[in-house]
Amino acid sequence: MANHIPSSALPASGSQVHGRSLATALLLALRPGQWTKNLLVFAGLIFGQKLLILSDVATAAAAFGLFCLFSGVVYLVNDIRDRDADRRHPTKSRRPIASGAISIGAAWMYATALAVGSLAAAYALDRSFFVVGFTYVALLVSYSMWLKHSPVLDVLVIAGGFVLRAFAGSVVLHVPFSHWLLVLTLLLALFLAIGKRRAEYVALAGDAAAHRPSLEHYSLPMLDQMLAVVMACTLLAYAFYTISPETVTKFGTDHLLMTFPLPIYGLFRYLYLIHRGAGGGNPSDLLLSDRPLQACVVVWGALVAAIIYGPLK
Repeated sequence: MANHIPSSALPASGSQVHGRSLATALLLALRPGQWTKNLLVFAGLIFGQKLLILSDVATAAAAFGLFCLFSGVVYLVNDIRDRDADRRHPTKSRRPIASGAISIGAAWMYATALAVGSLAAAYALDRSFFVVGFTYVALLVSYSMWLKHSPVLDVLVIAGGFVLRAFAGSVVLHVPFSHWLLVLTLLLALFLAIGKRRAEYVALAGDAAAHRPSLEHYSLPMLDQMLAVVMACTLLAYAFYTISPETVTKFGTDHLLMTFPLPIYGLFRYLYLIHRGAGGGNPSDLLLSDRPLQACVVVWGALVAAIIYGPLK
C-alpha cells in the first residue's frame, strides 16, 4: 500500500522518544505553542476599558489560563483520533500520542481529568464563563471527532472557537460584547482557518485527502477565492467598527481608524507567508516565528491602547 510505513521508520515509543519524560510529553501534547490563540480572551479586558483595573486583569488572566487547559483537552482528543494519520505526516509523527510517548489509555485519562478539573475551576470563577467554556470544549471535541471531515463546516467551526474565546473574555468581566467585534472576530478567524487549509492542501499535495478527508472537497482556486472574499470582508468590518457610532460613543474618539493600515499589512503578510509555505500556514507558528508579523501585532496593540486609554484619544 502507498501509505504503508515500515515499523523501523516510525518513531520509537514511550520514554525512548527524544528522551522525554512523561510530564514533558504531556506538556507537549497540550501544545503550549498554540496558546497564543487564547490571547483573544483579553479582548474583553482591553475593549471593555478594564485594562487598568488589577482585579479584572487577574480575572482575565485566570480565564486565559483556563482556556489554555480547555484547548489542551481538545488537542488530546484530536491527537488520539488522528494518531494513525499523524504517523504518516512528516512533522505530526513526532507528536507524543502518535509517537507512542503517551499511550492511548493514558491520553484518555488525562483528557478526562483535565476537562473535569478545568470546567470545575471555570464554574468557580464565573457561571456564565463556565457555560461558554463548556460550549467551546463540546464544539471543538465534536470538531475533532466528526465535524472536521465536513468541507466548509470545518473552517466555520474553527472560526466559532475563536469567537467563543473572545466572547468568554467579555462574559467573565461582565462587559458588553460589541456585535461588530463578534463579526470581526468570526471573519478574521475564518481567514486564518482557510489560510491554514490552503497551506495543508499545498504541503500534502496528492496525500492531502488521506491525511485530512475534507481536503478532498477543496481545490486551490476555491481556497484562494475564499481567502480573497473573507479578507476583503474582514478589512471592511474592521474599518466599519472603528468609525461606527457605537464605537465612537464608547471610546469618545474616532481615532481607532488610524490603526487601519496595520490590519491591512498583517493580513497581507499572512497571505504572503502561506503562499511561501512558511510555518505550514499555522497562525500560532507564524506569530511566534515571523518578526514583521510580531512587530505588526505589537504596534497595533500599543496604538489601540494609546487611543483607548492614553494620549492619542
